[in-house]
Amino acid sequence: TTTTTTAATSPVEAIIDPGDVLPDPASSAAEEQHSSLTIFFILLVMVFCLLMVHLIIKFKFHYLPESIAVVFLGAIIGLFMKLMQHFHLGNWTDSEELNPTTFFLILLPPIIFESGYSLHKGNFFQNLGSILVFAILGTALSALVIGGGICLLGQAGIAYQLSVVESFAFGSLISAVDPIATLAIFQALDIDPVLYMLVFGESILNDAVAIVLTTSIMSLDSPENIAKSSEMLFLTGVGTFCLTFVASAALGFLFGLASAVILKHVDLRPTPSLELGMILVFSYLPYGLVEGLKLSGIMAILFCGITMSHYTHHNLSPVTQITVQQVFRTMAFIGETSVFVYLGLAIFSFQHEFEASFTIWTIVLCLVSRAVNIFPLSFLLNYFRDHKITPRMQLIMWFSGLRGAIAFALSLHIQFVEERRHVVITTTLILVLFTILIIGGSTMPLMKCVGSGEHSKRKQKEVTFSKTEEMGATVEADHLSELTEEEYEVNFVKPNLKGFVKLDTKYLIPFFTRRFTTEELIHGRTHMRLLTNQWYSSVRGPSDTDDDNCEL
Repeated sequence: TTTTTTAATSPVEAIIDPGDVLPDPASSAAEEQHSSLTIFFILLVMVFCLLMVHLIIKFKFHYLPESIAVVFLGAIIGLFMKLMQHFHLGNWTDSEELNPTTFFLILLPPIIFESGYSLHKGNFFQNLGSILVFAILGTALSALVIGGGICLLGQAGIAYQLSVVESFAFGSLISAVDPIATLAIFQALDIDPVLYMLVFGESILNDAVAIVLTTSIMSLDSPENIAKSSEMLFLTGVGTFCLTFVASAALGFLFGLASAVILKHVDLRPTPSLELGMILVFSYLPYGLVEGLKLSGIMAILFCGITMSHYTHHNLSPVTQITVQQVFRTMAFIGETSVFVYLGLAIFSFQHEFEASFTIWTIVLCLVSRAVNIFPLSFLLNYFRDHKITPRMQLIMWFSGLRGAIAFALSLHIQFVEERRHVVITTTLILVLFTILIIGGSTMPLMKCVGSGEHSKRKQKEVTFSKTEEMGATVEADHLSELTEEEYEVNFVKPNLKGFVKLDTKYLIPFFTRRFTTEELIHGRTHMRLLTNQWYSSVRGPSDTDDDNCEL
């Protein structure tokens, strides 16, 4: 009987598992149509955002942060869609949802990588120890204060109650800071570069630390940890965080070094498209591996970005160096703008659960936790620093702890009970808007009140809160480096260097970066001049180019 049945079975039936069910063509077509409308919606909103940022820069609305403008635009679009739904003119509710997979796999990695890639500025490595203390230990202290306060206030019946794990997860996600308004004022007033680097460096690393800390705490809510005592849960959480942080950072660092070695010994400069392709691949490569190992891909690409900026970038041709800067900035801008637009959309389109006492106490705890972060750690660090962190600098650092896109995006994807999730998202939304509008708007008056006059003798620049105008309008000359061996020795190898900076300058940079011959430098400059002439020729015509070659 078995033989007869087998013989009667067609070849197609033999290779198809009876349990497999082919997708319904109608449902597939509907899903494809929905995805197309979603893509159209996102791109159309992005067009409006780009035009609005352009108008802000063109008409010099320098005191309006573009993030706030994008939030307001999102709120207007959200209100318009709410009215359309109310009058039954269409329902775009599904299209305006921010999918968790989209955020963590597409939007967030470029933001974090570009942050690490921009850390070549100034004296980052000279202040690396202090930045790590503020970013790691400070963020953990901040999360501990907020989480502990929320938990105790909830148990006392003073504020909305969350569980222990939920309280500390909320404290971790709300510890992600985004001091773009403060940094813009720093640059305009020529503030002490050490202060700028401490705030800038901490904010970059802080995002990744907050993400890892939130993920580590949420993992404590798994079934295998239910029977553990509070002490064991605490130790498990600390161990998970430390392992995730160190392992992820180490893997990202190794990927960055690997890219530097490859591009040092494989000369791709004659083909910039291959150079750019290699950089783009390595910028995302560690994320896939580290996430597959159940570690933190965000932490990996952050340290990969720092390493590639410090070593790999200087092995690229001048054309690719410029291209890479603009490509990464554009990708990060698109990602951040998408999150801020969704933040605005959520004002009217999201189902809010407002708890007044919970929101007020959260704001108070954020200010207190920032103080616990900055003042005690600065006191300890001053024992080991030559350049002291003055009380005035500490006050400005405390006031610069604004909340931004990362905190809000994290609040959208925490797995709480539905009602508590809505309370947390609403509170985070209010907190982000409060810190950016109220605290961010008060930063300039505060700095004028506490200013010691160190910048009064300098000519102050025009203040602009536009991150796009500040970072994307020009090419950073200090990050376009082609040096010969002799030029490197004269300019960078100093006798008074110490610690990691000395090791890096004398051994690591020479090993991982290319030292160019004089002929290669001349070829690079000629190539850049040729490209400029070609552009000028296409605009003005070949006859004008021949006359103006000497000027170019």
